[in-house]
Amino acid sequence: MENRRSMPKASLPLSGGCQCGGVRYAITAVPLTLYLCHCTECQRQSSSAFGMSMLVARSALAVDWARLGIFVRGTAAGGREIRCLFCPDCGTRLFHESTQENEVVSVKAGSLDNTRWLRPVGHLWTRSAQPWVRIPPDDLAYPGEPPSFDGLYRRWETVADEIFADGKPAHAPE
Repeated sequence: MENRRSMPKASLPLSGGCQCGGVRYAITAVPLTLYLCHCTECQRQSSSAFGMSMLVARSALAVDWARLGIFVRGTAAGGREIRCLFCPDCGTRLFHESTQENEVVSVKAGSLDNTRWLRPVGHLWTRSAQPWVRIPPDDLAYPGEPPSFDGLYRRWETVADEIFADGKPAHAPE
């Protein structure tokens, strides 16, 4: 197993896209945080054990928004709706954002061209996690939706310093 010193680094801009190549995007600032969500919606959407969410300032995400398909759904926590944005040709889900505010976009991190540097700092909805998933004891873990993402933002800042030589995360919106 690789140690932290030999873990891959990343540099800006980050690039990614859908499976068919019809939608491409670039991220021009260090992401705000990266976490895994174990809710049943993310399991269903990803056809896997969890979804990987990388929060990015919307102003740092370059994409042809008009090209994307949109699906709106509720959240497991209730009380708000999420806009799911995907390639209309191949169906790859690329982004999520709240319908109430769009200063922050959740990028589906597996859609990045280079995923080797990804290091999630936390886990949401652990009470829905598959029983075989092992959550590292040093990672932040929340049984449901965290009351605040501040802990995830703070933890990511220390990790981002190790990953990105060319910048620090923009501060998360209040």
